[in-house]
Amino acid sequence: MWAINKTLSAGGEGIDAFSAHFVFGYGLGYSFLASFIEFPNVMIQHKTAVVVANHVAEDVSLDAARSAAAWQSASPISFCSDWQGRDADPGRETQVRVLWSRRHLYLRFECRYRDLFLFEDSDPNGRRDHLWDRDVAEAFLQPDPSREYFYREFEVSPNGMWIDLDIFPGGLADLKSGLQRSVVLDEKSRVWTGELAIPMKSLTTKFDPAAIWRANFYRVEGRSEPRAYLAWQPTHTPQPNFHVPKAFGQLRFAGAPAT
Repeated sequence: MWAINKTLSAGGEGIDAFSAHFVFGYGLGYSFLASFIEFPNVMIQHKTAVVVANHVAEDVSLDAARSAAAWQSASPISFCSDWQGRDADPGRETQVRVLWSRRHLYLRFECRYRDLFLFEDSDPNGRRDHLWDRDVAEAFLQPDPSREYFYREFEVSPNGMWIDLDIFPGGLADLKSGLQRSVVLDEKSRVWTGELAIPMKSLTTKFDPAAIWRANFYRVEGRSEPRAYLAWQPTHTPQPNFHVPKAFGQLRFAGAPAT
């Protein structure tokens, strides 16, 4: 077992390969600007699922190897089916818990895996462009659902690399969120765990715990196509594509302190 705990500021460059991640899967090139999240024939038919973030009064100390007690107060959601809601694979099950404070949104991924396919190099702070070309867990967060095609993307890998992106119509940018992360890999149990602390100010200028956000969570695993593209809320696209905001579930905030 090994673990990594880091505080980092997001940064970096490069848009070109994101088009491959954005539409029609993660290993296939496709024009980003010409095809922004539009699948007119895809019908999203499901009851809106909800993930609940539980309130914590104090900042949570990230330690994926020895998780803080606060995580037990968060009701987990789990998934192991592909982006079309098919081919459930318990050997790749992902469990996600969410916590919040006024300063941070916290995410914890517990990921069963069958094999590992990882980058060996990154920027000095752990950022890795094109991280989706290897094994990752992902969170797409949309604080303002009225702006359907605006949201934030966060990815973390089993060896602690990361990327964060600001997604908007016709483009993307490095979010530079200042996130922190802790990652541990347990090869004996074939489980890797990643914890993220994302500053609220990088997500919204005015956080309201009564607001209902939209969100979705994903995994990518595998050395070659067909890779495993797993989703909490299926996007039902013909080819693997996670960037379908209509498919996002709800993120609600519980336990807001009295003002």
